[in-house]
Amino acid sequence: MKIFLFVLALLLLLSIGGCSLEYKYSKHKYHFEYDIQALEQLTDYENLQDYLLFIGSSSIKRWDSIEKDMSPYTIVKRGYGGAHYYDLIHFIDRLIINKQKAKAVIIFVANDITIGDRDNYFNKRHSDLTPKEVTKLFKSVTKKISSKLGENLPIFVIETTPTASRWHVWKEIAKANELIKSFTEKKSNLNYISTRKFFLNEKNYPIGEYFLSDSLHLNDKGYDLWQGIIKKSLKERAL
Repeated sequence: MKIFLFVLALLLLLSIGGCSLEYKYSKHKYHFEYDIQALEQLTDYENLQDYLLFIGSSSIKRWDSIEKDMSPYTIVKRGYGGAHYYDLIHFIDRLIINKQKAKAVIIFVANDITIGDRDNYFNKRHSDLTPKEVTKLFKSVTKKISSKLGENLPIFVIETTPTASRWHVWKEIAKANELIKSFTEKKSNLNYISTRKFFLNEKNYPIGEYFLSDSLHLNDKGYDLWQGIIKKSLKERAL
């Protein structure tokens, strides 16, 4: 009987250890519900095809000039402030509809490693992830996107930008960037958009003129730099 109970307990532990990421991070699925509901009401994609679908956090949401900056590409934007990969995995099925006719998806999520931001509201509820955990979630997100829009659809991930406000955790962010880049190099449909060298000065520190006063979000000059980098990567894929 003791052996049976031991085996049962062991199997239970193994089962828990192998649970899906959605289950592991299930407590985060409601934190941005109002934002996701608002995005679900948007129907701008219905009469469009061959557009770029931008998904991500506040840098996507706040990019008000994206249609002008990314011209001549047609753009559909689905961003919500404070997005993490561990909540995005719950929302992909709601942000992406099977009938959408995007020709590529572009992702930017930059809030999974932030600890130390004293004024960051989201840190009061969440803990940082390790670079490996971020990469694992990224893999899950891209797999979900491919299952919705096709295995061959190009997916681009924009490297998490080095910022002065999060410079204290840049080492961990850079490691996550490296792991994600390494993974994209193994998948023909995944593409990594490297940005760090453009945002660092000769002293290897973030260039302040590209950011708002919070030293975190891009200003107009920062977005102008971003769009040039993104377009170059798209053209390299003949898009």
